[in-house]
Amino acid sequence: MTAILSNLQAVRRAVTEASVAAGRRSDAVHLLAVSKTFPAVSVREAYQAGQTAFGENYLQEALDKIETLRDLPLEWHFIGPIQSNKTRPIAEHFDWVHSVDRLKIAERLSAQRPESMLPLNICLQVNVSGEESKSGVTPQDVMQLAREVAQLPRLQLRGLMAIPAPADDPVLQRAPFVQMHALLETLNAQGMQLDTLSMGMSHDFAVAIQEGATIVRVGTAIFGNRNYGGEL
Repeated sequence: MTAILSNLQAVRRAVTEASVAAGRRSDAVHLLAVSKTFPAVSVREAYQAGQTAFGENYLQEALDKIETLRDLPLEWHFIGPIQSNKTRPIAEHFDWVHSVDRLKIAERLSAQRPESMLPLNICLQVNVSGEESKSGVTPQDVMQLAREVAQLPRLQLRGLMAIPAPADDPVLQRAPFVQMHALLETLNAQGMQLDTLSMGMSHDFAVAIQEGATIVRVGTAIFGNRNYGGEL
């Protein structure tokens, strides 16, 4: 058994256990394998172990992998910050974008999404912890942005995404996930019909699942520690 297969089995088991413990269906949460900085061969190995949805942060690296692995029926999610001049290749090559935080980016993705493709699934990134170093719309402004993005053609607004500040204290770790769930419920109370909360990573996905996550983004626990130096 390879390390990736073993790790995937362990993560899937943990996701299922957390879902059941929270009183949810065993299949209520989707696992997004975050493959940034890992080579295409690792993605192929994860696919052979049954994983089909992969998240990428770095556009050129992602495009290279998408091309290399075009023989596989993979679902690609862009989860990194988006520059205006990078929206066209994102619109043309990805199935989901989790990191929309301003209308200009959503408008460009809408205009550049090919008519031949299904609508691009969109999550709004919320800066739930108020960190200056993090991208994301403020919780106070998410309603307005959601209303504007929901009107754009070729996009399907699905829900919200967040990367909360790390916290060792269980109470502090849980609080932003509770806030995100409340934000989603507020949007749905206004008729948005959203179904996605993308939150929780390798170190905190069990808590995120308890608070309503529907997609957890897990990289290190599947692929191992990342090496950001040198060649990818």
